[in-house]
Amino acid sequence: MQTSRKWVRRLLIPVMLSFLLLANHAISPLSSIINKEEVEKNLFSGLKGSNNQILVVKVDDTKEARPQIGLEDADVIYVEQVEAGLTRIASIYSATLPELIGPVRSARISDIELLAQFGRVGLAYSGAQSKLRPVLAAANIENLSAERNPPSIYTKDPERSGPVDMILKPALLLERANAKSGTQIDSPKVAPWSFGDAPKLGAATLTAKVKWPNARYELRWDEVSKKYLIYFSDEPNMAASGSQLGADTAIIQLVSISPSIYGDKFGGVTPFSKTTGSGKAIMLRDGFSYELTWQRDLETDVTTWLDADGKVANFKPGKIWIFLTDNAPILTP
Repeated sequence: MQTSRKWVRRLLIPVMLSFLLLANHAISPLSSIINKEEVEKNLFSGLKGSNNQILVVKVDDTKEARPQIGLEDADVIYVEQVEAGLTRIASIYSATLPELIGPVRSARISDIELLAQFGRVGLAYSGAQSKLRPVLAAANIENLSAERNPPSIYTKDPERSGPVDMILKPALLLERANAKSGTQIDSPKVAPWSFGDAPKLGAATLTAKVKWPNARYELRWDEVSKKYLIYFSDEPNMAASGSQLGADTAIIQLVSISPSIYGDKFGGVTPFSKTTGSGKAIMLRDGFSYELTWQRDLETDVTTWLDADGKVANFKPGKIWIFLTDNAPILTP
């Protein structure tokens, strides 16, 4: 009898071990799903990525500045009007910092109101006119300009001519800034827009033309990359890395643009793009355009984007471009 019991125990032990192994295998897919759900997403882009300190870099947007450096790594790019009807870029980084960004140019009065919705950001720029400096100092912005940092951080590209030769080393800039006591640069706390399915009532749109007095952009839907590829003055907008810049979501935000009390050293009047209040916009995503309205009551409020039904308009995760203009775009089906 004892021999029989020993035999049964010997038989049951491997069977029980097999059941335990099967049970472990059975729960592993569930644990994998849980781990996938916990992957961090960048709040600006909606893509997998971290939410580091927000760095905004002012970049020249003229023909002479091209190819621009580091824009392909920006989470968000704003295009705004400056003197002489030209445009300038405010590129926003949180998930990834490229090795270099540029050419870096000066700050403008529109930047203060525009960027206030994102908290206290680090603003990298080449300089600012004397009248604007106290206004920048009073704003909720961490001044990371070339006026306060050495040429080892704001370098010069010998292959470029001034004023489009200043190139930034962003990692060194933030490292130096964070080493100083009193530096306060926020990380994204909430997503400034929502991500999800496209709005209803879209119209098939292959191209969209956006213009200012002396600058022209065109967005062309590309079926291969599933993006709107960016063109500037009818030329592909190429990054220095060799890739063409593109947008997963593009917003053409119609704003009021009026003369400010500021100007450049050549006598040009600096325009002010008002990004508080309300207005109309066009969203481009997935080969379609959508009519939106935007609302932003206070500088510290994020912009609310609503579709034709008055519901929140979802962005597509990925690269986001926002064009600030007072001219309605020309859309081609």
